Amino acid sequence: MSSRDQTAATAIASAATALDGLLTGLALAFFAARSWAKYFRSSSALGRIFAAPSVRISDLRSVLSDDDEGGSSTCSSSMKLVVVRGEVQPGWSPGLKGGGALVSQGSGERAVIVQRTSTCLYNEWRGIFGWRFDLHAIFAKKGKERHSTSMRTVPFILVENGYWPYKGFVNVKLEGSKHPLPLTTVYHQLLPLQATTYAFFQAMFGHGYPVALLDEEKILPVGTEVTAIGLCSLHDGNLEIKPSDDLPYFLSDMTRGELEADLAFNTNILLCSGILLGVLSVGVLGYAIRRYHLETCSALDAILVALVAAALKNWRRLKEWRSRRHLDQEERPTTAETSADDSSEEVPDGELCVICLTRRRRCVFIPCGHRVCCFRCAAAVKREFSPKCPMCRQDTQNFVRVYDS
Repeated sequence: MSSRDQTAATAIASAATALDGLLTGLALAFFAARSWAKYFRSSSALGRIFAAPSVRISDLRSVLSDDDEGGSSTCSSSMKLVVVRGEVQPGWSPGLKGGGALVSQGSGERAVIVQRTSTCLYNEWRGIFGWRFDLHAIFAKKGKERHSTSMRTVPFILVENGYWPYKGFVNVKLEGSKHPLPLTTVYHQLLPLQATTYAFFQAMFGHGYPVALLDEEKILPVGTEVTAIGLCSLHDGNLEIKPSDDLPYFLSDMTRGELEADLAFNTNILLCSGILLGVLSVGVLGYAIRRYHLETCSALDAILVALVAAALKNWRRLKEWRSRRHLDQEERPTTAETSADDSSEEVPDGELCVICLTRRRRCVFIPCGHRVCCFRCAAAVKREFSPKCPMCRQDTQNFVRVYDS
């Protein structure tokens, strides 16, 4: 696989799996909607074809006149969808017998439609690196590139039989028609192309290069029996049949029964594909939405947990700060007094603090009543996790400062 194909494959895979398959689900939903739209159009066309009368060409005037009964006579009547079958003949005019036909250059047959197509065919060599697969050829259709198409037509009619004089005929109007035509291939020639240096380098790296030019010619021969499904009307006293944009067929070499069976089969295929693609798109989109919902909820839960943890941490810090501040406030008023104690010249041995042995005993622990510590050491004992009297090791709740007279 070439580097450009690897890049394209990576891009396609990334797009297909992006957002947990959301793009794939949307693409499937788009194709499902297209399938359903085509199904409804095909169903409507099939119903119209079933309801359209199958009329002989010689009876068309009577059918149209029956529909126009009760209305004023005009040069052109209302259109009616009909199904007729007849032979193809060149446009007819009084005194001219079957003239004006085209001649095929490939076969020499007389025809009313001649289509020539020139197609450039591409080939692919494995190359010196063994690359053979071309992903771009699948999507860009480089395996067969059409260069030019030309079509020549002449006015033609459908008749009940090919013998002169015709019992009845109807003019066929192809203006603006995009329907497929029942053309027959009469010429098919493959012309090899001489390889160039540029093509050689393309082949070395596994890219497609032109190898031949295919020249084809397709015609609608005179005398071919075809089925026409279209809107028939009278125009200046002549019968005309035009294609209907709501129908997938206009001219076909199949009979009415074959056309109905083919259209019914295509309609069923569209129905099945619409159901299948719709179910797949719903499943993929549901999975993508569910994953997005779970990821969103997980992210929100993580954010909430982080916020709660931060709030608890800040609350603990605030409590510690307030506790330290409270102790500092308790110690601050006695600083002068403790300084006075520290500045004393002599402290008897029996009145020294049992912890620091430098300051006078000023505090009594509750409930034991021992007076054994100075204020600073008593405050330090109180701040412990389990404060105990230094003398009797009894649990103490608080201490009281004692002032000597």
